[in-house]
This record gives sequence, structure tokens and C-alpha cells, in this order.
Amino acid sequence: MPEVVFSVDQSKSMRDQAVPGHNRWHPDNPPAASVRPGSEFRVECREWTDAQLGNNDSANDVRDVNLSVAHMLSGPVEIQGAEPGDLLVVDILDLGPCTPPQEYGDAPGQGWGYTGIFAKVNGGGFLTDHFPDAYKAIWDFHGQDATSRHIPGVRYTGITHPGLFGTAPSAELLAEWNRREQALIDTNPDRVPPLALPPLEDGVLAGTLSGSELDRVAREGARTVPARENGGNHDIKNFTRGSRVYYPVHVAGAMLSGGDLHFSQGDGEITFCGAIEMGGFIDFGVDLIKGGMEKYGITTNPVLIPGRVEPRYSEFLTFIGVSVDETSGENYYLDATVAYRRACLNAVEYLKKFGYSGEQAYLLLGSAPIEGRVSGVVDIPNACCSLYLPTAIFDFDIRPTSEGPQSAERGACARTS
Repeated sequence: MPEVVFSVDQSKSMRDQAVPGHNRWHPDNPPAASVRPGSEFRVECREWTDAQLGNNDSANDVRDVNLSVAHMLSGPVEIQGAEPGDLLVVDILDLGPCTPPQEYGDAPGQGWGYTGIFAKVNGGGFLTDHFPDAYKAIWDFHGQDATSRHIPGVRYTGITHPGLFGTAPSAELLAEWNRREQALIDTNPDRVPPLALPPLEDGVLAGTLSGSELDRVAREGARTVPARENGGNHDIKNFTRGSRVYYPVHVAGAMLSGGDLHFSQGDGEITFCGAIEMGGFIDFGVDLIKGGMEKYGITTNPVLIPGRVEPRYSEFLTFIGVSVDETSGENYYLDATVAYRRACLNAVEYLKKFGYSGEQAYLLLGSAPIEGRVSGVVDIPNACCSLYLPTAIFDFDIRPTSEGPQSAERGACARTS
């Protein structure tokens, strides 16, 4: 096993770890560990909300989750010799849920994980106008497979991956993030959910910083919700074992950190908390390409070589959507977001015919290894997107037949009281 450079006791909050992590992007977050290029090491991770959600049959914890503390990230890990303009080469060697002696317990990743539909007033999701209330599904881990008492009749192999890793921004890049995101917020400041999340002093964690240094990170630090130039919250399901990613380096030491591990996820993570969320571990190998940002023109976002590990699903039922609003009938010009939303909604309506509720179908599509594709963005006026649903994850036939759908009692997902 590689050396553990960031350890997590899953019975404690990230704030109470021997070396705490952080939950804002800022160049002054102090390094929690230091490694040399060419080294291999392990990082242990807390579930992204700091384990606010429990293994139970109520979604009250989803409804009431405090998002000011998210994401709880492990690190930063300093890469010795890294300088602005370099590329940080990161290989994922291995990853998974919590290992012995922490393989079972009350925290996500200890033998189980969850998928949540977040309330529209607290995070929302891709289909939040159709599903504005909080719901949850608990998933039990069986080796590489997952099953849920809240979505019976389904078993699938996950593509385990980190939702979020990245390097620290420079002060200049951080200022640009805050400028442009505030400008977006200002176009509709009262929108629910908001258009973006500005710096927020509540709930800030910045490693061992305290006093005036912590106050400055709280005022300036960027929330970790979106992907940005440093990497961040990409939620790419194929960023798994065997993957290699080239991160732009913006500060001395690169300062690699992250977390938000997922047991499984569908393309788009459509419920906002659509993956099967968990804590666990990830093993890295790191190296540097000196001056690599200029050499390869990788200056705005990382470049990824996906891993070669994924389930062997060969048959799919594919749902198609075009860029026409499902409520108003308004035609949007080559809008892939609208088109993918329609594909997702078409899949939800289809699965309801087999006895699932809309919420169960929504949770399933966010967590199962579906494939989402931009199929056409040239045939005006309609963009076309498609959603590939593996048929083998169901223990009944979901293909259309002359006999009609096999509707049955499919239980219920966890809901709020």
C-alpha cells in the first residue's frame, strides 16, 4: 500500500482530523503534506458533506443539509518543485470505499452510500422544476456492485471515481473567478436556485489557518461546487482507475487536493447529488512536465486520459431529446442543455410505466452508469442529445414489447416527513 499522506478518521468531522482539510479554493490554504515528483501515495477522503446524511429511510437530512461546509476536501498536497506554468501529471492507481478497519460504520463509504435529490431551495438539480423536494436512496455495496432497498429490481456495477480534484488557483485567477461569477449572479440575483455561489464566510475550513488568515480565506475563497480552470468538480464518471490527468499549475507546489468520491454515477450527475456518494481512499502517482502549459497549450482546463476500467454493458435503451421546452413548447436554438433535459425526462416517464415513481427513476438515472451524449448540434434549430440506459441493470425486461410494460410494486425512495 502506498504511504498515506492524508488520513481520515471516519468517526470524526473533517474539522477534527489530526490534520484538517479545507472547503474553499484559495492559494493560501496551507499544505497538509508534501511529496516528490515520481512518488506514489494515498489520500483518504471524507464524504463531501462531512457525513451529514445517514443510512436511514428519511430524506430530512437531504432537505436540511448545510451546504456552506461543502465540499470537504483532503489536502492540499504540495508537489515539490512544481512552478506556475508546469503541468501536474496525476495517475489514479486505485480507489474505493473505506478500507479496514473502517470498512463498516455510520459514515457514507463504510459499506454504503447514498444518492440524493436536493430541494430546489437548497441546491436543486438538473430537473429541479419537476422534482423540487428532497428525496434519497441508500445503496449497499457488494464488491463492485450496488443495490438499493429504495429502488428495488436494480443491480449494477459502478465506475468508482473522484468527483473533485484540482490544483490551487493563483490570487489573480481566484479574483477572476469571483468577478465573473458575481457578474452572472447580478443578472438575476433573486433566482432560486442561484445562478452561482459567491464566497461565503459561514462554514469555512482552511486547514490549520485561524484568526485573520482564516478570515481572509473566508472572504475571498471560491466555493467548490463548479469545475473551473484548476480542475475542480468535474464529476466525470470515467475518471477512474488507470486515468491520467494533466492539471495546469498556478501556484508554487501545485497544491493538489480534492475528494467527493463516487461509487457510481451517470453522465451529468443529474440530481446534483446524483452519484452514489461516499468517503474512501484514492492512490495517486504524480509527476511534472516543466513548462507544460505553454508547450501543449493547456492553459484553461485540464486534459484527461480516461481509465480503461468500466462495466461491460453492451445493450442500451436510448432516449432522445431535442431543444424544445417541455412546458412552454418554446424552441431553443441548438441548446444542448434543454435537449439533454428532455432526454432525461423521457427516460423518467418511460420508467414510471414499470412501477417506479418519478423520484425513483430520477435517482436511478443520476447514479447508474448511463451514458449521456451530445448527438447533434448542427441541424438548426434543434440540438439532439441522447441518454443510454443499460438494460442489464434491471432484473426484468425494460424493452418495449407487444405485451406492454411489466408494471409492479417497486417500493419507495426515502422522503421528507
